[in-house]
Amino acid sequence: MANQEVVFPTDMGGIAAAAAMPGSSGRGVLFACRGAASTSLRSAYGGAPAVDDHYRARPPPAPCTTSWVVDAIRASSPARSPAVDEYAAWTRRHPSALGSFEQIVAAAEGKQVVVFMDYDGTLSPIVADPDKAFMTGEMRAAVREVAEHFPAAIVTGRCVEKVYSFVGLPELYYAGSHGMDIKGPTSNEETTTAALLQPALEFLPVIAEAYEALVERTKGTPGARVENNKFCLSVHFRCVDEKSWTPLAEQVKVVLRDYPDLKLTEGRKVLEVRPSIMWDKGKAVEFLLQSLGFDGRSDVLPVYLGDDRTDEDAFKVLGKSGHGVGILVSKFPRATDASYSLEDPTEVMEFLLRLVNWKRQPPSAAPRSRV
Repeated sequence: MANQEVVFPTDMGGIAAAAAMPGSSGRGVLFACRGAASTSLRSAYGGAPAVDDHYRARPPPAPCTTSWVVDAIRASSPARSPAVDEYAAWTRRHPSALGSFEQIVAAAEGKQVVVFMDYDGTLSPIVADPDKAFMTGEMRAAVREVAEHFPAAIVTGRCVEKVYSFVGLPELYYAGSHGMDIKGPTSNEETTTAALLQPALEFLPVIAEAYEALVERTKGTPGARVENNKFCLSVHFRCVDEKSWTPLAEQVKVVLRDYPDLKLTEGRKVLEVRPSIMWDKGKAVEFLLQSLGFDGRSDVLPVYLGDDRTDEDAFKVLGKSGHGVGILVSKFPRATDASYSLEDPTEVMEFLLRLVNWKRQPPSAAPRSRV
């Protein structure tokens, strides 16, 4: 991907203020991502808070009931195949992005496409051991080609260091910890990417403390695993007997009573513990688009692919903007703000390669159908 200059936006509250260098103009500071020093905004700008009151959840979220958590997880990870009629009705509302490919690229004609991708379940299969969620060599090659033709980012609940170790492509943007750790490309393949934004820095000590408490509390549940994703924690229970889901969720909730600055959300057989700030994958997408100078432009088409409930925040952002393509990766019908669907990472790879091939075509060869 060609080098991109990042313009820190001036309309994102305290986050933009933390990003602006002393003496910079109101427009923000031009930040060259490639080869930039890997430092946080807090340390770079004199210890200014990374998050102000505008981004705090006020009041703190009400404790969620254990039954709600478990019910939501069952809904996001269905164990049965849907009825034929149910699935057919769902795919009419969210048609295949492959079957609708000409519609998608017709909408992209004359526009700058920006590609955002979740990792687990989108670029790699969901596996029992989160440390073994490796992407295939073919998928890595496809993502590399995407980055050569479009600005591209991985947006994931994983910490940046972990997902970077899986992907290994320095030309990408990475938004880890559900967007709370955003780093840009670097030209040096031996180093990790350069820090752009870390809006939850002040929460690191409490997250580390909560991690130790959760590990201790859940160690008696066979199959449970707590993963430290730096700015958030993930309690995995894909290998936990379903009869133990409710007791495990209760254990997590008990721990969080001592940490009112943290909140509990859920994903695909995972409980997510995050700082109680108004920040998510949707905010991360908005930040990257604004930083690249792409926000609010009719000649830009963001495309977001994801499989998790946490990706719905990004789908909502694209829906509210009135332009953009949200693609849910799922074999099962479920409520979503995405416009299109794909079944699994294999279809994701096919879609990405078709997008690259479309970009390579001369303008006269592009499909002429209209949305």
